Amino acid sequence: MPAEDYDALTPRLQRAVDELQHLIRRVDPLATFQVVPGEDPTGTYVLATVDVEDTELVMDAYMDRLLTLQIDEGLPLYVLPLHPRSQAMMP
Repeated sequence: MPAEDYDALTPRLQRAVDELQHLIRRVDPLATFQVVPGEDPTGTYVLATVDVEDTELVMDAYMDRLLTLQIDEGLPLYVLPLHPRSQAMMP
């Protein structure tokens, strides 16, 4: 996570973010991340830019763990897989 990204993470939340990033990188080793605060719902958002054709493959890699973190551990953590800008603009 670059220094200019959201830096108000607790150690517990940082560990969860690191774990989710690791799971996503298993699908796309070149994935990049931005961690930002969000308001709808309030929480920490991991914006994962992935260069894969189907983001469902990425979601499958982390969804079970994310639900455990949200429900069992009560972490307000969300992940949004995004396509690179150049790919998103293609028809």
